[in-house]
Amino acid sequence: MAASLISGVVVTAAIVVVVYFLIDCLKKVGTAIPSYTGKATNELLDPKDSRSSRLISFVAPAISPRLNWEKPDEFSTLERFLKPTWFSSEQLAVYTRDYATMLGSGSYGVVLKGQLPDGTLVAVKVLKNADDKRMEELFMAEVSAIGRTHHINLVKLYGYCFDPTMRALVYEYMENGSLDGFLSGEKAAIDWRKMHEIAVGTAKGIAYLHEECEQRIVHYDIKPGNILLDRNLSPKVADFGLAKLYSREISRIPMSGFRGTHGYAAPEMSKPYSVTYKCDVYSFGMVLFDIVGRRINHNVNLSESMPGLPQCTWHMLQNGKLLEMVCGFPESERETAVRMLMVALLCIQHKPEARPAMSTVVKMLEGDVGIPTPEYPFENPDPDKPSQGSGNGSEWDSDSSALRTRYSGGCCSEPVKPTAEIKLASS
Repeated sequence: MAASLISGVVVTAAIVVVVYFLIDCLKKVGTAIPSYTGKATNELLDPKDSRSSRLISFVAPAISPRLNWEKPDEFSTLERFLKPTWFSSEQLAVYTRDYATMLGSGSYGVVLKGQLPDGTLVAVKVLKNADDKRMEELFMAEVSAIGRTHHINLVKLYGYCFDPTMRALVYEYMENGSLDGFLSGEKAAIDWRKMHEIAVGTAKGIAYLHEECEQRIVHYDIKPGNILLDRNLSPKVADFGLAKLYSREISRIPMSGFRGTHGYAAPEMSKPYSVTYKCDVYSFGMVLFDIVGRRINHNVNLSESMPGLPQCTWHMLQNGKLLEMVCGFPESERETAVRMLMVALLCIQHKPEARPAMSTVVKMLEGDVGIPTPEYPFENPDPDKPSQGSGNGSEWDSDSSALRTRYSGGCCSEPVKPTAEIKLASS
C-alpha cells in the first residue's frame, strides 16, 4: 500500500510539472508573435462594405499548388537569422483591401499599398510568375540581403509571404516614391540643398552595405528608380533583388550574365570577368551626374543631354571651365555642385581600383576632406576622343562654347577654384 501511495504521488507530481511546462511554453510562444501577425481578419474593412462578407477573390501570382507544401530547406535556413515576419497571402489580401491600390508595376510584378492592423502603412511587392526559378532567386536574394540590414538610409523590410499561392515582400511605405520621378520632371522640383542631402544619404546607405555589414552586400543596381524618399524626402536604397552577400576576404566576385541597368552599370559588368563591390560606386557616380545634370540642363526632356554629361564634365575640367557648367545655380550653391561633379568623375573611373570607397565618397560630399583631381575616367586611352565603352557614350561637341550652351544656358567669368588633393582611403 505504501508503494502504491508513493507511486500515485509521483505520477500526480509528474503530471502537474508537465502541465505547468506546457502552459509556460504556450505563454512564451504567444508573446513571441508580433501583434500584426495574428490570424487574418477583415477588421480593416468597413463592416458595411460588402467585401467584408465575401471571400477574398484575388490570388496573385498563380503558383501550382502542392499537397503537404513545405518551405524549401534554403528558406528555412534564412529564417534562422531573419528578423522580418512571415505573413500569409490571406493576411496580405486584408491589409491591402483586396489589392485595391497599386503603387507601381514592372517586369517583377506589382507594388500595392497596404496597412497593418496597428496603422502602419506598407508597400507590398508581389512577384509574378513566382514559381519561376529566376523569380524565386530574386525573392531569396532580396530577403536574405535586406533582412540582415538596419540603417536609416535603407528601406525597412517588415515581412514577407512565401506560400503556395504568393511570393511577396512587405516594405515600409515611402510617401514620395522614387528619386527618378523628381529628376524626370514628373514631380515638383526639390530644393538643391535637400537634393545634396539625398545624395549624401544614399552614399551612406551604400557605404553601410559595403563596409559595415557582417558580410559585404553588393547591390548591383543603384539608380534613381531604386532610391526611395519618405515624407521628409530622406533617401532609402531599395530593391535588393540583384544583391549578393560576400565575405570581406573575397576581393573579386565571379559574374554569370549581365546585372544592373544600362547607363548605370559599371563597364566591367558587361564583360565575362569577375567584378568588385566598386561596381556600386560607379553606379552612384552616374546618379550624381543625374542629380546635378537636371539642374544644369534646364530642358529635362532633352534626351541626349545626360548620356554625354560625364564626357562634357571631363572636357570642361581639363579646360579650367568646370565652374561655367554650374553657373545656372545660385552662387552659394555652385561650390557644392562642382564638388558633386568632381566626386562623380572619381566614382566612374574605368578601373575599379581607381574608384574611391563609399565611406570616402561620403566625406568628400560632406566637405570633410579635399577632392583629388580625377584621372581620365573612360576606357578610351585618347583623352581627345569620347569613350564609347563607359556605358555613357554619345558623340559630343568638343567646342567649349557649344558645351556651355548645351549644359548651362549661360556662362560665368569666374575661374575654377583649385581643389585640395588627398590620398584616397580604402581604395
